[in-house]
Amino acid sequence: MSLRLVLLLLCCCLLAACARDTYAPVSDRGGARGDSYTVSRGDTLYGIAFRHNVDYRDLARWNNIRSPYTIYPGQELRLAGDTRRTAQAGRPTRSAGGSQATGSSPSTPSRSNGAAGSREQTTSPPRRASTEIDWKWPTDGSVSKTFSADADGKQGINIGGSAGQAVRAAAPGRVVYSGSGLVGYGNLVIIKHDGDYLTAYGYNQELLVDEGAEVSVGQEIARMGRNGAESMLHFELRREGKPVDPLGYLPAEP
Repeated sequence: MSLRLVLLLLCCCLLAACARDTYAPVSDRGGARGDSYTVSRGDTLYGIAFRHNVDYRDLARWNNIRSPYTIYPGQELRLAGDTRRTAQAGRPTRSAGGSQATGSSPSTPSRSNGAAGSREQTTSPPRRASTEIDWKWPTDGSVSKTFSADADGKQGINIGGSAGQAVRAAAPGRVVYSGSGLVGYGNLVIIKHDGDYLTAYGYNQELLVDEGAEVSVGQEIARMGRNGAESMLHFELRREGKPVDPLGYLPAEP
């Protein structure tokens, strides 16, 4: 075999290997891989569940992880479980499965939110859900961006204000995330309020609470920061891991 033919065959093999690497399926690249996720340094079970819009209790159950939900770098986590359970998402009650037992879930919204006219809605104003939690506004200011269930990415509201102003806990609870590891949220605080509800406070200038801290309603947990040129708080409310419109839960006025 001539030297030129050998070199040609070697080049073809190298090109084929490069092509396989370039177009390798996502499941070969680490991190989120279809229905699984590889834990990285700094990850928490709550943060992973929040990022993938799943209930932290489901994520723990699918992976046989018990409270206090300790996970390790390199650990492979399933992001999905029995699909039959998904059909039960609208059930009225449920046990917290190792954490505090929950009371009744929100019923069908029963009264108008009465949001101020400055909060422009793309659809009819949300109706306030009936829950056992007395929600409070997380900061002072007007809503600059409303909730959209069809949003690609973050699903919450933006509340305008001034950089450095107080960001407060919308209800009593425990801080389950405090940091900047969730891409797209800046300095972020996540609070667990009971078995069903989490709130998230993003784009902060400064974080004032650590993970594990118990907070009271209205307690200052951060100071407002910026997203680009806008001073604002990005606020999300999750029920059983799924984003819901905060304006359907918050009182009519801050």
